[in-house]
Amino acid sequence: MRSGELGTHSLEITLFGACIVRGLTAGAGEVTGAKHKALFAILATAPNGRATRTHLQQMLWGMSSYDGGQQSLRRALSDIKRALGSEVYEDVIAPTNAEIKLDMSKVKVAGQPGRGSFLEGLSIPEAAYEAWRDQIRANPDQIFALFGPTHTTPTQAVLPAVSILPFRVVIGEEQHGVLGDWLAEQICRSMSRSRLVAVISHMSARNLASTSVALEDVREKLAVDYCLSGSIRAAGDKILLDADFLDARNGRILWTRHFEGTMADYISGESEAEYEIVSAIGRAIASEAIQHTAKRRLKDIEDHHLLIAGVGKLHQLRFSSFVESREIIKEAIRRAPQTAEAHAWLADWYVKSVFNGWSTDRAQDMQQAKDATARALDIDPENAFCLTMDGTVQNTLWTRPDLASASFEHALTINPNEALCHLQKGVLHAFNDEADAAIESVRTANRLSPTDPFGYFYNSMTATAYLSSERWQEALDHAEHSLRHNDRHTSTLRAKLTALYRLGRLDEARETFEQLKRREPDFSVEAYAAHHPAAAFRTGQNVIEALRALEASG
Repeated sequence: MRSGELGTHSLEITLFGACIVRGLTAGAGEVTGAKHKALFAILATAPNGRATRTHLQQMLWGMSSYDGGQQSLRRALSDIKRALGSEVYEDVIAPTNAEIKLDMSKVKVAGQPGRGSFLEGLSIPEAAYEAWRDQIRANPDQIFALFGPTHTTPTQAVLPAVSILPFRVVIGEEQHGVLGDWLAEQICRSMSRSRLVAVISHMSARNLASTSVALEDVREKLAVDYCLSGSIRAAGDKILLDADFLDARNGRILWTRHFEGTMADYISGESEAEYEIVSAIGRAIASEAIQHTAKRRLKDIEDHHLLIAGVGKLHQLRFSSFVESREIIKEAIRRAPQTAEAHAWLADWYVKSVFNGWSTDRAQDMQQAKDATARALDIDPENAFCLTMDGTVQNTLWTRPDLASASFEHALTINPNEALCHLQKGVLHAFNDEADAAIESVRTANRLSPTDPFGYFYNSMTATAYLSSERWQEALDHAEHSLRHNDRHTSTLRAKLTALYRLGRLDEARETFEQLKRREPDFSVEAYAAHHPAAAFRTGQNVIEALRALEASG
């Protein structure tokens, strides 16, 4: 809907050319201060017209202290109210203790894009403001929707889009056609839980498949990067299923799979075909994205490869790939700055930087992680994944279990099936010696995300949950399963050596401790004891005891 389409306009803002902010009712005045006008511009271009007070302070008063920034913002709002008049101010501005909201239904956005540069002449010597202003000037399309539908351009996609076509029946009866459609819908639902792909609705794929399955139609009408198609053949009681996963841009087959089973096997809810297909799709997209970025300049990487390649390299946990992953994620943010998940993944980068001992400035990286989640939630306050990452930052870096728990609970209210939230909630319980709750949460997480392409992380955190229950063998089993897929995750190595030590398998524990030191040369037991959020609890003390004993025996 165009800004101000409902109701009467109370305020007019001109964003291109000279910035003008003025009331439209009788007796209303004009806002003249540079930072006051910039505040309106920031709110007008923010999702739903909302921005946190912290974000506004950082953008406009970043060089002030926190308390000074708060005072400046309050004073600016008071000046704006005086300039516009109480009636207009109260009609368009809704401040709370946490955020400021501009009611865009009461705002007329005047002027035309391209008639002058964005906020021309509105100079404010704040690095955050200048970066934001220059980023919009470089790509003004992102705010054209404010000027009505004729200027709207599609949002840039930083996630690969996938369609799952119903499996067509080659040999069979009507019931097999129903099975082919049902399987496609189940795969679509499973894939939609991923935060790294955009899944086209099953209804859209079904409608297209009913008239045509030509690849060019799939690519053009559904605007996808990848496509799953397949066939069903009935042979007596057996049903033969063939699936092909294609690059929709060039028709290249990325993989093909063949399955055999009965009708009961496929509709059991635990179908091997569904599990393997979903898992293979995730692995193929991540692998293809990482390969695509190899030896390419950032500017030459296609949009839909960026975020998944950045996250994939982040999870490789090789230092060179890890460093590169931040630049790729930041490039995704530069191209689509209003993609909340991209900012949340950047926060995850800083979490892993600290936890893997790669941070050269722990305090700065902790703050960067918090800032990234704050920006993500400024963009989309009701995003369950971003809330999950905010809780992760609060728990693992800032040791604020109260704030972490609040974020996790809010996320699960929005999306009870957010697998990563259940997983990180389990970690929170484990760190606080709440063993039963930890195990329940990680089990839920694994049930909801059995085919995550970065499943090693789920097994690693599950091992931590079992450590909190002192179920050493189960902790070891999950740690070893995780390490088979990624042997560079130092948290998993700590879980493994603790379980081995408690099981009395000291030679293997020492060997694992040496592997940990190779992966993290600067590792220090004392640093772990000083900084790890579980260090003061029994779970952390068990790890510390094992580490100290193995260090002494070495």
